[in-house]
Amino acid sequence: MINSTQVSYFALVAYFDIGVFKYLFFIIATSLYVLIIGSNLLLIVVICMNRSLHEPMYLFLCSLFVNELVGSTGLFPFLLVQILSDIHTVSVPLCFLQIFCVHFYGSVELFTLGVMSYDRYLAICCPLHYSKHMTSSKVVALTVFVWLYSALATVIMMSLSVPLQLCGNTIQKVYCDNYSIVKLACSDTTVNNIHGLVYMFTVIFTLIVLIFYSYMRILRVCFSGCKQSRQKAVSTCTPHLASLLNFSFGAFFEIVQSRFNMNNLPNMFRIILSLYWLTCQPLLNPLLYGLNMSKIRIICNSLAFGKRM
Repeated sequence: MINSTQVSYFALVAYFDIGVFKYLFFIIATSLYVLIIGSNLLLIVVICMNRSLHEPMYLFLCSLFVNELVGSTGLFPFLLVQILSDIHTVSVPLCFLQIFCVHFYGSVELFTLGVMSYDRYLAICCPLHYSKHMTSSKVVALTVFVWLYSALATVIMMSLSVPLQLCGNTIQKVYCDNYSIVKLACSDTTVNNIHGLVYMFTVIFTLIVLIFYSYMRILRVCFSGCKQSRQKAVSTCTPHLASLLNFSFGAFFEIVQSRFNMNNLPNMFRIILSLYWLTCQPLLNPLLYGLNMSKIRIICNSLAFGKRM
């Protein structure tokens, strides 16, 4: 029986030898990382520097874009090193640091999307009382709560995993995640499992119900209102709904792959599925909101035009 404090490294066995193609994958991954950092930073600066965008919806978007930087930075630098390395191992502290970044990112993303759905519900279903219900102080309080609660929940989860006694150090993925550590345990993991179930049914289920209720009310307004109201609702909700579905799709496949035997699938396909929710969401969100939100699009176009002049 090996105690987790005595394990000096974890082996990431999902990597396989691709020869000189590793340089091609390194270039692709680097390009994606630069694109994610650049696009999200651009929109953060645009929102922060323009007072016309200091509205609840855009402030929540700014929080979302900052979180995309956290998630992608928790993955890509580590991934780039592993792509070029011939020995795919990671030290225990670095592995748990990545676990924190990945799970913290997922929690903040889900909470922020839930808050944004509530914000859209108030804007569309209660427009006359929107400014009363969604004040600046409430926006700050909701954002701080999302980040602090996500940090606390992630720390609690990790505090249950770190003391586990491990019977091995092999992780069947290209990055570290908490469930991979729990599966290595040969000590009792009942508390870990209970914590996971409680979190899923109290927090995640509550957020799903909130989002579902918000969009049911929004759809009701769309079908019962005038054409102008329907167009406004569709234009403001389409990016958020697309982002929500994309994140849910990636998270679903990540959960399925972690908890069920997927060895019958090609290794490359399993790697793509495991990386989907950490790469496509930070890549897609700036495109969705930057191209669909008219205020952001106009300001970005004016900045680009000003540089050409």
